[in-house]
Amino acid sequence: MRLVTLFTAVALGLAACGSSQPITLANPTVPEAYQARTDSGPNGEPIQIPAVRAAYLNERNQRQQVPYNGPEAPGTIVVDPYARVLYHVQPGGQAMRYGVAVGRAGTGYAGTATIARKAAWPSWRPTDNMIRTQPDLYAQFAGGLSGGMHNPLGSRALYLYEGGQDTYYRIHGTMDPSSIGKATSAGCIRLFNQDVIDLFAQVKTGTTVHVRSQEESIRLEGPMIETPEGYVQPANQAQTAMAGAPTAMAAAPTTALVTDPYAVTTISTPGGAPVTTYSPVESAVQ
Repeated sequence: MRLVTLFTAVALGLAACGSSQPITLANPTVPEAYQARTDSGPNGEPIQIPAVRAAYLNERNQRQQVPYNGPEAPGTIVVDPYARVLYHVQPGGQAMRYGVAVGRAGTGYAGTATIARKAAWPSWRPTDNMIRTQPDLYAQFAGGLSGGMHNPLGSRALYLYEGGQDTYYRIHGTMDPSSIGKATSAGCIRLFNQDVIDLFAQVKTGTTVHVRSQEESIRLEGPMIETPEGYVQPANQAQTAMAGAPTAMAAAPTTALVTDPYAVTTISTPGGAPVTTYSPVESAVQ
């Protein structure tokens, strides 16, 4: 795939620029939950899931138990696309919180649905409409992609239905762990493969999933601020941090209020030119 070729070219290019002198790199500790593991693939074959890089594991992205103030009953999954988190509600006013990546399809649905199907290492095929309207991107996948680390749905997928109808809303893994916590160019709700495996093991078909609207998110989580790196954090935390920063730094416009998680779709190169980046297969909705 072109995507793989691009990543390979970048990797080789970086290697070619390397120094001939020995280099000692920092090796931050990766929590056990995010270490590499071997999983059983769709045909029973072993699939290696790489460790999540420590750089991607900021405080909001890591799986952790937190107090929960929403009205949902224990066992419910709550997706908040605007705060970019997913909650699995627990008894006693607690919830397990997961960081998520949000795409365009991830903001197109709000309401209450049910998990009607679960799949480990699911296959994927773009919709006929995707192939027809963007054949240069999707025609190459018309035959579908088998399950595996090359598949945009990652290690697990949960399929949401409402009133017996497919919402085309998915909670799934990802082949791009660097996207977690960010608003990416396409797709539904993505978790680290390690996290979606954990969630998948705990929920059954029939589980209720509530997807918050932006209004619900602001009421329960408060407004969010987007950092220059593309992550979000509560606005009150950002303001507290800025208040303690030097005057010149505090005056710098380094954050933007989040109103739609799809707003950020570009990165800036060292030369300052904005570059839109996305994977053609990451708009996996079927």
